[in-house]
Amino acid sequence: QVQVVESGGGLVRAGGSLRLSCAASGNILRIDAMGWYRQAPGKQRELVATISSGGNTNYADSVMGRFTISRDNAKNTVYLQMNSLKPEDTAVYYCNAEALPYLHIKAYSFWGQGTQVTVSS
Repeated sequence: QVQVVESGGGLVRAGGSLRLSCAASGNILRIDAMGWYRQAPGKQRELVATISSGGNTNYADSVMGRFTISRDNAKNTVYLQMNSLKPEDTAVYYCNAEALPYLHIKAYSFWGQGTQVTVSS
């Protein structure tokens, strides 16, 4: 099976920075899009940023100019550099990978367990 594991979350002050990492592993033939989503208390999960296998990116308006998504295809890893953090960014951040496992016909969406990001005032 495919495993997706996030790391890098923590507690930071407003205006600070964090860098999240997410590594996909397992019997993977190909990874297509990867992305970051977040869910704050009482809110639905929302898109933060996505990146295609070719490097095309999309960002939520709320993080544009502050967050940068990137990936290392050789390591099956996606990163989220978060600068100028605000209390509104506090949420559990989830990594998603669209991956095609070996011996499978179609790609599936795989999710990590989530990592907590807390931004204090």
